[in-house]
Formats: sequence, C-alpha cells, structure tokens
Amino acid sequence: MRAATPSFIAEFPLCTSAADERALEVRLEAARHVYNACLGETLKRLALMRQSMDWQAARTLPKGKERTALFKATMERFDFSSGSIQKHAEACRDACWIGRHLGSHDTQTTSLRAFKAVQMHAFGKRGRPRFKGRNRLHSVEGKGDAVIRLRWQDEKPVVLWDGLVLPLMLDPRDRDRWQEQALSCRTKYVRVLRRTIRGKVRWYAQLVQEGLAPRKERLPVGDGVVGLDLGPGTIAAVSDTDATLEPFCPGVADMDAVIRRLQRAMDRSRRATNPDAFNANGTYRKGVRIKMRSGRYRVLCATKADLERRLAAERKRAHGELANRVLAQGNLIKTEKVSYRSFQKNFGRSVRRRAPSLFVSTLKRKAASAGASVVEFATRTTRLSQFSHDTGGYVRKPLSQRWHVFADGSRVQRDLYSAWLARFVDRDRLDASQCALHWAAAEPLLGRAASGFRQSASGAGFARPHVRPGNGGGVGADRPSQRNGRRDKAADAVAQARAAESSGDGTLRTPGFGRGEVQPA
Repeated sequence: MRAATPSFIAEFPLCTSAADERALEVRLEAARHVYNACLGETLKRLALMRQSMDWQAARTLPKGKERTALFKATMERFDFSSGSIQKHAEACRDACWIGRHLGSHDTQTTSLRAFKAVQMHAFGKRGRPRFKGRNRLHSVEGKGDAVIRLRWQDEKPVVLWDGLVLPLMLDPRDRDRWQEQALSCRTKYVRVLRRTIRGKVRWYAQLVQEGLAPRKERLPVGDGVVGLDLGPGTIAAVSDTDATLEPFCPGVADMDAVIRRLQRAMDRSRRATNPDAFNANGTYRKGVRIKMRSGRYRVLCATKADLERRLAAERKRAHGELANRVLAQGNLIKTEKVSYRSFQKNFGRSVRRRAPSLFVSTLKRKAASAGASVVEFATRTTRLSQFSHDTGGYVRKPLSQRWHVFADGSRVQRDLYSAWLARFVDRDRLDASQCALHWAAAEPLLGRAASGFRQSASGAGFARPHVRPGNGGGVGADRPSQRNGRRDKAADAVAQARAAESSGDGTLRTPGFGRGEVQPA
C-alpha cells in the first residue's frame, strides 16, 4: 500500500465559455447517472448480505478476529467491494450514451464515491445514502494525473478534461505568494466543481496538492501555551499575557427565522400543487411522490440554498480568522476533546450555526502549516469545569452556573477558568501544583477579561493579523472596525428578516446581504 502523504486543496475559478459550460453540464449529468446506478447496486448487495445466515451469525459473535473474518468472507461472497462496483459502473457506461462523455477513470472515481457512502452506512457511521436528483451532483474528480489534469500552456495553468481546455483564473496580485507556493506543489488529482452563486452557475477547479498548505507570511505565530475552552456559543482563550471571552463566530447571523419562513412557504407550495399526496387531515400520504413543483417553489428553493451558502461562507471565514488570532498568541494550543455528538444533541441549533468541530479541524490544519501543534486531552481524567485548585477537589456544577466560587468566597468566570486550567494539562493529567504557583498572576488577568463579555484583559484582545496597522493600529476583540463600528450588518440582516412580509402578488420577499457575503459583527 502506498504511504499516505499530507495534502491540501487549492481552489481557483475556471474561465469557461458557453460551449464549455454545456459540455460540463452534460458530463456531470452522466456522472450522476453512474452514481445512482452504482448506489442502487451497492444497496442491493448490502440488503442481500444482511439477510444471509453468515451475516446474522457474525453479528452475534463478540468482537475479535473470528467475527471480523466472518464479516469479510460474507462481503467477498456477495462481491461487496469497490473493485466489483467499479466494474459494474464501467459496464453501465459502455452500454449507453454515457460512454461518449465519461472516461474510465472519472467513472471509477464516481462509483467509488457511491460505494464509500454505502460502506459508511453499513458500518453504522452514516445514514442511508440517497439517490441524487437532477443537477444534484456538483463535482467530478480525476484519478491521479489522468483524464482531468493540470497542465501549463504559455506559462499559464489550465485544466484539461477530454478535449476541454479550462484556464484557471489567478489572482494577479498574489500579495502573500500563497497562490505561487500552492501551484509549485505536486498535483495529486483535480476536481471540477459547480456552484450556484446568486442564481448564476460558476465553475471551479479544486487542485489536491501534496504537502501542507502554505502559510501567509504576514500572519504571526506566537510563542507559548494557549488554553482554549470551546463551547457551543462562546470561546475562552488564555495565554501568558492575555485572556479573552467572546461569542463564538458572532458574524454568522441567526437566520433561523428566515429559513423557517422559507420552509413554510415551500411546504404550502408543495401542498397546493400536489393535493393528492396529502390526507384530509394534512398528513403526508405514505408511498406517494411529490411530482409537481411550481416555479415559485423553485425560486424559494434557490433562495434558501443561496442563504445557506452565504452562511457557510461566513462561518468558514470566521473560523479562519479566529484560528489566526489564537495562533498569534502561542504555538502550543491545549483544549478539551469534547463530544461533538453530545453538543449536537443538547445544543443543536447553536452547533449547526457555529460548527465547533469544523473550527477545531481548521485550527489543526493552520497549526500544522505554521509549525505549531494542537493538543486535545481527555475530559474524563481532567474535569476542568469541576476542579478547584485551592482545595484540590471536584465539585459538579450545573450548566446554568457560569461562575466558579472558591473556598474564600472569591469567584472567576467558569469558561475562563477552564481555559486557564487547560494550560497545565500534560498527558491527560492536570498538574495542580503548577496551578497554585501561577494563580496569583492569572487572577487579575481573568478578572479583567470577565468584567466585559467581549472585553479582553489587555484591552486589545487576541491579535488580528489580517488588519493593517494603518487603520488605527489594530482591532481587538472588544473594538469593532471603523467600517462596521456604527452599524452591525449581521444584526441589521436579522432585523430585516424578521420584518420581512409577503408582497401583494404572494411572493415571499427575503432580505439580501448585499453583493458580498454576510458581514461580520
């Protein structure tokens, strides 16, 4: 087996003509048919395999080599493997019009995608995969440096895909030389991606490059230990010289009310155009498909999809900015290894909006590129939210209790205290002696950080290296930028959304976010 090497994705817009876009649409539609055919075949084999006596017997065995061997033998007997599904995909391609638009390698990657989806479902790690409707498959990737590949023509990079020549649209400035460094790495494979942005289809190329993602030179990396306490709605971070407690991803606006209104309007449209699919009491009639979708329904779907896209883009931007600010304070970040599944069960809306697990993944990726490290320690052996260093004991506190009270009556904000304790965790164990030694210097620091919810102890907050010094020297966690200081655009968007009303012609009007993405708070 080949050794796995680190990789990163460099995404560039593609310069396409009308003919290129028509050809790309046809090829993605052909790939969708291959995906659905392979998905149906894999699900059929999985159902037969689960009905077999060997599979039922393997389920009753305890975990071990015998159980694994019986499962493996059953999968081999029913040809439940990626190679067998790839052969099925090639047979389907050669038997119809798909063979004129897809090659062998991109057919194999599409079939492998369907097989892995069913495999994760068989292992119990994901739900049952669904068949993709028209225009619901948005990407096709090559297999190695074949079929879809990156080449250089006239010193400019282009993507070649079976007769199509698609130049990359590069940034002419490339201020941080990130683009130049990314293109200098070896390309493992290329993925062609379709996105719908504000109602217009745009095409992108994702280059999966070998190595670590280049780091922008203007983003500093601190030296020291940073303790991090990540919650569903707030984040606390403590370093040697600074401490801050602030909302987590404040720029991701709460658009739940707008989304619910769109969903209700979509449901009314479905019921009006498909009355036979619902019973007299309004419940859905089992086994009946929704066949009619009006033009208004499609507009509402596009509006909702674009809203979700903008929120995802703002969430990704906020994660990257916050990760840069944390790395500017230290090169060793320590945080609890929390259960994100428990977060989803208890704080579903907040987790959906802020995605704490995605932030930790972004922080790890940026730390690896910067030569830093992120250490996650177990919560069962540390129990930072229950520990008190003055007595050395553990006291359970409800989630509503946001302050930790010491034996002498003094108190400290709970999240800040947990972040400070995280700095002294080593190998899943908390060093209480170090806590007692450093508490005298940390107490006023944490007190000033907790005095204002978004006010940092040093007055400047975690550094924002992306802000140029010319605009007042820097922007701290408690100091909004001059552009957004007077009005919170995210709050304005929420206010407009709540005040949105249906127009006279029955069309639901939803507020826009301007030409760009959702603006940060």
